[in-house]
Amino acid sequence: MSLPLEGLSAIVTGAGRGLGRAEALELARLGASVVVNDFGQPGRDGSGEASATPAEEVAAEIRAAGGSAVAHLGDVADHEQARGLVQLAIETYGKLDILVNNAGILRDRMIFSMSEGEWDSVIHVHLKGHFNTTHFASVHWRERSKAAGGPVYGRIVNTSSEAFLAGSAGQPNYAAAKGGIVGLTTSSALALDKYGVTVNVICPRARTRMTEDVFAGFQEPDAGELDALAPEHVAPLVGYLASPAAAGVNGQLLVVHGGMVAVVERPKVAAKFDTAKEAFTYEELDEALSPYYAGRPQGETFAAAEVLGLKRG
Repeated sequence: MSLPLEGLSAIVTGAGRGLGRAEALELARLGASVVVNDFGQPGRDGSGEASATPAEEVAAEIRAAGGSAVAHLGDVADHEQARGLVQLAIETYGKLDILVNNAGILRDRMIFSMSEGEWDSVIHVHLKGHFNTTHFASVHWRERSKAAGGPVYGRIVNTSSEAFLAGSAGQPNYAAAKGGIVGLTTSSALALDKYGVTVNVICPRARTRMTEDVFAGFQEPDAGELDALAPEHVAPLVGYLASPAAAGVNGQLLVVHGGMVAVVERPKVAAKFDTAKEAFTYEELDEALSPYYAGRPQGETFAAAEVLGLKRG
């Protein structure tokens, strides 16, 4: 019996640790040949000397389990290094079929304390990193589609965050980057659909090096109980979105953790007000909007503990 991703090749960025590692292992388990990308810097803020070790260790783990994998040490935020990453997949496996964008860093700070460098670095790695790899992968698929005279196989799975959906007071750079990734996803989904390529984005909840502060204090499960925040529970959705079974899924945003997947709808209009004249005046807006907002809770935010059913230790 063939595996769902047999004969397909994949790139997973930031795959040396945490969520990316789990995703690379899952794609390999489903039959894909994997290029494991990781810049290998030890600090979650992007600090420290780059090392090939994390990527090489995951690639070796895949090969030891009978799969095919190569490692790539490179910074996806660098345009030329991202080109080299896509080219490595094409040269090694003859083509690229799947791109999973996961690489990122954190430099948390309140907006009034954040430096220009802290803002730029997070936008650079997350948002530009997603653009760089998506650009070169899409060039490859467009060229293949033109040569074939029709659609080809292509899947992109991007990584956003609920920090974008609900806000995160100490992460204005991260929330902005993750919101930008959703916009990049929906735009790319429309542009690449005719070539046979789908582009989707996930908001994963997982306990990793990147989220150790976010989930600090949440009680870990007892032995034998399901850990809803284990990154391994996110990876199957990535495998599904990368597979032929998800051919009809495009431009979608999904929240995933443990045993839950939520499909997020695009924003809806909550209320609509029409002027009695040709255009609104300040006074008329005050009369219409102030009572509306006076009856609504202020500062509504996503309550992770309540939704996850977790308890703080």
